[in-house]
Amino acid sequence: MLSDLAPKLDPSPDGAAQGAAEDLTRFLNRDRSWLEFNARVQAMASDPRTPLLERVRFLSIYSRNLDEFYMKRVGGLRHSVETGQRTGPPDTLNPAQALHAVRRRTLELDAQQTRLLRSEILPELRHAGICLLAWSELSDSERSEAGAWFRRSVFPILTPLAVDPGHRFPFISNMSVSLGLVVRRPGEPDTMFARVKVPESPTRLYEFRCGQRFISVQEIIEHNLDDLFPGMEILQVLPFRVTRDAEIEPERDAADDLLESVEQKLKERKFARVVRLEVATGASPRILRFLMEELDVGAEDVYETAGLLDYGVLDGIADIDLPTLKYPRWLPLAPTELADQEVPDIFAAIRKGDILVHHPYQSFELSVERFIKMAAEDPRVLCIKQSLYRTSGDSPFIASLIRAAESGKQVAVLVELRARFDEARNIEWARKLENAGVHVAYGVVGLKTHTKTALVVRQEIDGIRCYGHVGTGNYNAKTARLYDDIGLLTTDPLVTEDLVDLFNYMTGRSRQTQFNKLLIAPVTMKNRFIELIDREAEIQRTRGCGRIIAKMNQIEDRGVMDALYRASQAGVSIDLIVRGFCCLRPGVPGLSETIRVRSVIGRFLEHSRIFYFGGGQEEPTDGDFYIGSADWMYRNLQTRVEAATPIENRQHRRTLFTILDYALSDVRQSWQMSPDGNYSRVSDAGIPAEDPRCLGLHQRLMNDALEAHARSTGLPRASVAVSSHQQQSPPDPLVSRGPKRKSRRSVG
Repeated sequence: MLSDLAPKLDPSPDGAAQGAAEDLTRFLNRDRSWLEFNARVQAMASDPRTPLLERVRFLSIYSRNLDEFYMKRVGGLRHSVETGQRTGPPDTLNPAQALHAVRRRTLELDAQQTRLLRSEILPELRHAGICLLAWSELSDSERSEAGAWFRRSVFPILTPLAVDPGHRFPFISNMSVSLGLVVRRPGEPDTMFARVKVPESPTRLYEFRCGQRFISVQEIIEHNLDDLFPGMEILQVLPFRVTRDAEIEPERDAADDLLESVEQKLKERKFARVVRLEVATGASPRILRFLMEELDVGAEDVYETAGLLDYGVLDGIADIDLPTLKYPRWLPLAPTELADQEVPDIFAAIRKGDILVHHPYQSFELSVERFIKMAAEDPRVLCIKQSLYRTSGDSPFIASLIRAAESGKQVAVLVELRARFDEARNIEWARKLENAGVHVAYGVVGLKTHTKTALVVRQEIDGIRCYGHVGTGNYNAKTARLYDDIGLLTTDPLVTEDLVDLFNYMTGRSRQTQFNKLLIAPVTMKNRFIELIDREAEIQRTRGCGRIIAKMNQIEDRGVMDALYRASQAGVSIDLIVRGFCCLRPGVPGLSETIRVRSVIGRFLEHSRIFYFGGGQEEPTDGDFYIGSADWMYRNLQTRVEAATPIENRQHRRTLFTILDYALSDVRQSWQMSPDGNYSRVSDAGIPAEDPRCLGLHQRLMNDALEAHARSTGLPRASVAVSSHQQQSPPDPLVSRGPKRKSRRSVG
């Protein structure tokens, strides 16, 4: 029984005694919990309230998320099974059991995906005049058109590869779709295997000239194979797709040159073992056996599907410009402190008081990007320091930093080379920055640098002044339009002094252990969070008003979870808003009765981390608020450099509490977690349709942003809304950061 878990709580504040077998049932398996997160993503595609083309997008997002999961997690589990070595903490499931559970749940979810596509999405698309066709559904003229396009635009770039004594089995690249064939010469008994790779360019989805009628390039190639093998008999064809292990970490402490080490690991990743082989239903046993042998995969690695092998082709449909079938378009608005001037002096604005920015409701371009751009152009700026974990391909930050260095400013940048799937891009940026004279560091030995911080040092009339930015999201102009993130622009001397020490820690050999206000991982952050949790437990015991609300991407650190369990046993009211996986069990009698966990999924990816501790105060804005880059995960708190800053301005605290309140009262896009790790949709039954809670978190925040902008500019709200809705709608709101493809943007 769940109530039997209570006596097994580890009372040690640091969780040092974790790992005993009898304690494990207090925690949920991380991988199973992640799959339940992706099930919630899939549920957005099945929700009829989601606009049709956004439902198509969610189907694609679900599949890309799953691709990344297999690349990141399944290879590690399989390695643990083969070697007997665990890579993480003890779990309720051993690696073999976890692999089995992952496969079983994935098969269930993939079957749901196929049913959803075939029975709901494709029929509704047809009703809207949009058709994804099979070759058998084409008219004679359409077949002629597709064939002519194939010979003109696809045939020249295809390379059929035979396998025989003179030709080895070809290399199959990660996540590529291929056709496996059995062919023979007419009249001869001997057969041979051949492979044709389906290219991703010029496109993966062909649109007929009549418009809004599509067919996958894979289908076109399958039905024009005679052009590739003239004079041969094609006996069998099997579409297949492989996923390779991407969990390859450089030896951080042993490497003489981190950049060279990462480059070498990228080369190794290309040829990493196959962890999943996807094939079309009804696969030829002969071809399948041959592929399994050549790719060195077992039956448990093979996944048959009656749906699409590559759901990424649906992006071409989701991109159709039909506003009535999408979310209303949204343009991020200027922060109120910067909205009253056409080109405001951002340094003067920050000197007036801290500026809290909330993306994508408030413009990243007009706040954070402008902060670095003006620093690069301002002759009074002496120095710019910035940490870069992930940035966009055409990053405005790189251009600004290079311009600053070329103008004679001192520029120091921490580039994290080990940001998974962004390693190659970060290496490219690092070299460009170095060539421009920027001081580039690659991080602290043994730690990943995940903090989102920037520091500008400026010579002013009364001396040198430092300006800082601490955020929850990456310095990425594209994801800033898709991800919910928060940042603080400040001249608080205690915060900027901490930023100076933090950059010295990251770029030099500092062993700083004390900071004024910032919580820094792995130095002070975890201990301080546990102290704050324990403080709420003591407040609850003495005054009966302990309160904790925490919003993050995922929670897994057992020391923090144990502290939350202790606080719950003391009676503290605890709400956790966790978008992704959660290894804590809420609502267990005697263990976590006062803990509630909910997940919010919607048009924007919930990425901000907000931490609230009531401190016994009657007025919520008198409590302690922090924002930062770290989730409550072991890796964030122990093996990464992270930063969280307190929020001290009362209005800013009110803003943060409103965000938390909206998330906790949402009945449109929220799920509630049960003690066994399952989730149920929060119901709006009995709530009037006009109740703001029915709008959902994201719509309420967009409405608030419009109201605030109208007040600050004096413009009517309607005119602000019209100008906002005329802008382009951001795609891919929930995708995890996965491997890059030429034809699509990628990332939980």
